[in-house]
Amino acid sequence: MLRQFKQPRRVVITGMGCVTPIGIGRQNFWAALTAGESGVRRIECFDVSKSPVKIAAEVRDFDWEAQLNPKDRKHVPRTVPLALAAAREAIEDAAISPENFTLEQRRSVGVVLGTGGGGLAFTERQYAYWYNGPTNKASVYTIPASTHGGLSSELSMAFGLRGLSHIVSSGCTSSTDAIAYAAQHIALGRQDMMLSGGVDAPIAPGILAGFNLMTVLTSDWNDQPQRASRPFSLNRSGIVLGEGAWIYMLEELEHARERDAKIYAEVTGYGATCDAYHRVRLEESGDEPARAMKLALQDAGRSPQEVDYVNLHGTSTVLNDRIETSALKIALNGRAIATPMSATKSQIGHPQGASGAAGLGAALCAMHTGMIPPTINLDEPDPECDLDYVANTARRADVRVALCNCIGFGSKNSALVVEKLVE
Repeated sequence: MLRQFKQPRRVVITGMGCVTPIGIGRQNFWAALTAGESGVRRIECFDVSKSPVKIAAEVRDFDWEAQLNPKDRKHVPRTVPLALAAAREAIEDAAISPENFTLEQRRSVGVVLGTGGGGLAFTERQYAYWYNGPTNKASVYTIPASTHGGLSSELSMAFGLRGLSHIVSSGCTSSTDAIAYAAQHIALGRQDMMLSGGVDAPIAPGILAGFNLMTVLTSDWNDQPQRASRPFSLNRSGIVLGEGAWIYMLEELEHARERDAKIYAEVTGYGATCDAYHRVRLEESGDEPARAMKLALQDAGRSPQEVDYVNLHGTSTVLNDRIETSALKIALNGRAIATPMSATKSQIGHPQGASGAAGLGAALCAMHTGMIPPTINLDEPDPECDLDYVANTARRADVRVALCNCIGFGSKNSALVVEKLVE
């Protein structure tokens, strides 16, 4: 039953599920992260012979069909089986059984997912069927499946969860914003538990072409795909698209304690700002990304000196990496140079709206394995990117407070603080 408190309630993470380009399941994801493995390969899900960009970080060795009823397989975007599998793992990890919940319990659990592209790749495929044939392959559910909102509905229906069911789509910051939004609903007593995180699958011909038109994708490493995503490196040349789902069970602290739940971390701070500057470019000063991080730390009641690890946005573009470095120096003051940081995208590519959820997964990995994942392919750092990016090899460390940073199209900036729970 939902409990209304006068003061905001504390929010913890009690379950985690992952479907990623470097491993299916949280343990495989963590192992590959700390080993410095890359999930970037030549694209297999469609013909790239005519595309200048031929590589991406696809999810492989995943049983797509097992996630869905056979009659539903042609009616949902690629994001749905990714999200379902990650959500199932998060629910199992949290040791709950929604199928046995009472109606009141079902109403106390909501779903908030972040996504950038949602069903865009699905829409692209359906229209190709309609205009180029065979039309009988097109889905009657093309319109609802193409909307972002359908993603959270699929999870709500699959698990019988009757709390709020929302999507946040704010570009690359989507899942960071979604997790914060979910945490706020719990803190305010509106839900007891929330299934939240991010999912995206932007690897499709039209999407790839659109990103390539903006000249933000790298084509320099088609023959060496695992070296292609190289944040903060002097010879970085652009983004590598990625896909995947990272979903968490968020829960009110006392609710979790009452059922003796395992607790990964407490969500303690969130900040969001906007440069109000350009559709895709960042404003050069880095002031607003820095302010988002400062707001998150202020919300958590933490100083820069208390941050043990920063998970970076780290897109591998010349401009973004340089400006993010500047923003970190502003946000953490003189502490920036001494704080270990790493860019998960060096290993998984850029999963768009799922980026923040992936970064949270890396932060939890650092907290619970005692190893900070590396930024791979960082052989020769850009002189303007001069912080401690934990280059190429994981590092042993005691991480109790982690800051996760995200920067998105439209000059959006979001940051999240998570901490090991202090009993």
